[in-house]
Amino acid sequence: MVVGKKVVVLDYGSGNLRSAERALARVGADVTVTSDFDTAMDADGLVVPGVGAFEACMTGLRSVRGERIIGRRLSGGRPVLGICVGMQILFARGVEHGVETEGCAEWPGTVERLEAPVLPHMGWNTVKAPADSVLFAGLDAATRFYFVHSYGVREWELHAGEGFAEPLVTWAEHGVPFVAAVENGPLKATQFHPEKSGDAGAVLLKNWLGTL
Repeated sequence: MVVGKKVVVLDYGSGNLRSAERALARVGADVTVTSDFDTAMDADGLVVPGVGAFEACMTGLRSVRGERIIGRRLSGGRPVLGICVGMQILFARGVEHGVETEGCAEWPGTVERLEAPVLPHMGWNTVKAPADSVLFAGLDAATRFYFVHSYGVREWELHAGEGFAEPLVTWAEHGVPFVAAVENGPLKATQFHPEKSGDAGAVLLKNWLGTL
């Protein structure tokens, strides 16, 4: 039962906070938008949104100790969901306009500009999810999600090793293939905006709530 699960949308000065709040509330979450450290730590689930530049998002995140909140939650197996740039900052680094910025480094890899005839990648696109995905359960291959971005992770660098399983990686394509979502134990993330993806996004968010 997902109704009443306490979810914090982390407010660090970036992201579609209210649309994320409304979308989560619609699928039954008890949502708080806050930058408070203890409230974010105590929630059943933490959502890290993000729009704009990687460097600006990391600056905002550090201003509320967000990277520590994420790290400490994950070390205790507490769920975190990153959205759009909130997914990108989970990787080791971002490169925009020749500027390299250190990310949270929960995953290795680089966020870089997509190679495509038209940027930003804006609009609806299908994804290729693994068969055993939890986030995409109940959604078929023709399902479309809403993307707005010019940067992404074009190469997945974390593979199964001793003591941990291979994360589930979902791909999409715009000019080149890029990572559209990741499911890695308590840490999950989407490059697209589930809160702007209509019924499909609602199913994904409800699936995530079901893991809390």
